[in-house]
Amino acid sequence: MSQNPNLAALSAVGVSVWLDDLSRDRLNSGNLRELIDTKCVVGVTTNPSIFQKALAEGDAYNGQIAELAERGADVDATVRTATTDDVRRACDVFTPVWEASGGLDGRVSIEVDPRLAHDTDKTIQQAVELWKIVDRPNLFIKIPATKAGLPAITAVLAEGISVNVTLIFSVERYREVVDAYLAGIEKAREAGQELSKIHSVASFFVSRVDTEIDKRLEKLGSQDALALRGQAGVANARLAYAAYQDVFGGGDRYRALRADGARVQRPLWASTGVKNPEYADTLYVTELAAPDTVNTMPEPTLDAVADHGVIKGDTVSGTASDAQQVFDKLQAVGIDLDDVFVVLEDEGVAKFEAAWTELLKETQAQLDSVTK
Repeated sequence: MSQNPNLAALSAVGVSVWLDDLSRDRLNSGNLRELIDTKCVVGVTTNPSIFQKALAEGDAYNGQIAELAERGADVDATVRTATTDDVRRACDVFTPVWEASGGLDGRVSIEVDPRLAHDTDKTIQQAVELWKIVDRPNLFIKIPATKAGLPAITAVLAEGISVNVTLIFSVERYREVVDAYLAGIEKAREAGQELSKIHSVASFFVSRVDTEIDKRLEKLGSQDALALRGQAGVANARLAYAAYQDVFGGGDRYRALRADGARVQRPLWASTGVKNPEYADTLYVTELAAPDTVNTMPEPTLDAVADHGVIKGDTVSGTASDAQQVFDKLQAVGIDLDDVFVVLEDEGVAKFEAAWTELLKETQAQLDSVTK
C-alpha cells in the first residue's frame, strides 16, 4: 500500500498525523491498521466524547458488557474495562510505529475521568491506575490543563509516566503547562527515572477559539470586528509555537535536562475539525504545519486533507509577529481575551463531564438490561 501524497507531504514537514477517534469497530475491522498504511496515521487520541459515541453506536461492546454484568461489575468498572481494553489493543496496533520512531509516535491517549479535573490528588491516583491497567509503554495519560491539573501533570511525569496535557486554550496557560512539564522531568531525574523514555505533548485547542471569538465579533458587528473572523484560532496556535521555540529551542532550563536525555514536549493541535462551513475544511492543518508538532484530526478532516489539502511547507515558524497583530486587533475592537479563555476552559471541562455522564448512563442501561 502507498501513503496518501498530501498526508505524506504534511509528515515531511515534521507534523505527526494522529487520528482523533477510536472505537472497537475500528479495531475489529482493521480500519486503524489501514489508516496507518495509507494515510500516514501514527497515533490516536481519545476523550470522553469519543468513548461515549463508540459505546452508544452498534453492538461491538454488547458481549463484554453482558459478561461484566454477570460478574457483578458496576458501571464505573465496566466503562474502565471497555475503554482500557480498546486503548491497549490500539497501543499494540501502533507498536511497530512506536518502535520505528524511537518512541516519538505510535502513541494512544486515554483521559482521566473528567469529573476529576479540579481534584489534583485524585487525578494523580487515577493517572497511575490507568497507566498500570493499560500497561503499554506507548500510552499517553491525558490530564486537563486546569489549575488543579498542573501539579498533577508534574507529579505524574515524575513517576515516569508519559502525559498528554489537554484542554489548553491560552498561551499563558500553555507556558504554565511547559513549566509543569519541566518540573516533572526535573523530579523524574531526581528519582532516577530514565528521562528519554518519558514523553509528553501539549494539546492546544484551535477551532473552539474561533467559534467563541467569532460569536463575540459578530455580536460587536462593526466592519473591523467582522474582518477578524476566522483568524484567532490559527494566530493563537502560532503564538504557542513561538513560546515552544523559546523554551525548547534555547532555554537554559530545558538545555540542562536535555543533556540527561529529556525530550521536548511537542505542541499538539487539537480540535482541528472546522466548525464554520465558510472556512476551508483543511484550515487548521495546512496553516499549522510546523516541525515537531502533532495534528490530531477527526476522520472527516483527515479525509479532507488527503483529498484536497495543499501542503505549503512550514506555515508557522516566523509568524509570531503577525499573529500578535491579530490579537492586538481583537483587543482593540473590544474582545476580552482573558474572559474568552476562561469560558473555553470551563466549557471544555463541562462538555467532557457531560459526555462521561452520558457514557455512564448508557452503560448502566445496558448492564440493567442484562441483569433483568
